[in-house]
Amino acid sequence: MVFYFVCAVVEPPMTIYMGLDKYENEELLKWGFPEDVWFHVDKLSSAHVYLRLPMGMTVEAIPPEVVSDCAQLVKANSIQGCKINNVSVVYTPFSNLKKTAGMDVGQVGFHNSRKVHTVMVEKKLGDVVNRLNKTKREAHPDLRAEREERDRQERIEQKSAKEEERQRKREEEDRLMREAEVKSYKSVMTDDQMKTNKYDEEVDFRAVEDDFM
Repeated sequence: MVFYFVCAVVEPPMTIYMGLDKYENEELLKWGFPEDVWFHVDKLSSAHVYLRLPMGMTVEAIPPEVVSDCAQLVKANSIQGCKINNVSVVYTPFSNLKKTAGMDVGQVGFHNSRKVHTVMVEKKLGDVVNRLNKTKREAHPDLRAEREERDRQERIEQKSAKEEERQRKREEEDRLMREAEVKSYKSVMTDDQMKTNKYDEEVDFRAVEDDFM
């Protein structure tokens, strides 16, 4: 089971989700989206909370109020963290999560520690958690199918973008070729290269006639 929440502090609203338990977290670790950002209480057990970013948004561009919502939700779903103040919450792109064979169920590491961000949660804000819980819904999604469909759509978009780029290059090549042809034509049609059938006014027509007598 996956729990979904709506973060409506920004427009358009953003989706936050988390698993039921550590076994569900294993599935989320397998089939999360590249656009997802993972949140967890630092050095304490807690839920794995994910924020799904719009395409093109970076972790650094996440609005502070959205980070705060995710951090409060993580804290509220930590058995130890919810009881204390000054809790450190870490978050990182989904692509930076590392899962090795020797790790316990639900355990995860990082590929690059420099891509891990930290936010301090001084105390639990009940109004924030209550607001998010009002949007909570439960679902049993086919996580693998959702990821595969997401990847399929990405391939289609990439193929379309490549075709548009090829078409743009062809049009640019055609334009340059036409410009070169026009430039070449103009260089030939200069005054000194022009010819005419008109007789030179200085020609002695009598002399010409005599040649044919």
